Amino acid sequence: MASEALGLLECKGLVSLIEGTDAMLKSANVEMIGWDKAGSGMVTAFVKGDVAAVKAALDAGAEAAGRVGTVIAVHVIARPHDELPGMYPKAKKPAAAPIAGRLAEVAKK
Repeated sequence: MASEALGLLECKGLVSLIEGTDAMLKSANVEMIGWDKAGSGMVTAFVKGDVAAVKAALDAGAEAAGRVGTVIAVHVIARPHDELPGMYPKAKKPAAAPIAGRLAEVAKK
């Protein structure tokens, strides 16, 4: 991870974070690491990639998020320490299958 930059976009509200994250992923060659809730409605998205791509992605993401909500902070860490990934958000469990899909499976039995 030492060669990849880390980008953080913190917003007030999930809708603005989703809008900003969508713009980040579409505008540059970055990979989403995850997102986390900080409390009081603040949420943060984490992306990684080369420094230029992360900076471009965060610029686009902050602009898009700011159109629909409030951007709290935007930050790039160009060369994160090797132990920093321990602070990244943990992977969340995948959502359960939609009820219609589960009912169809039960009906087949």
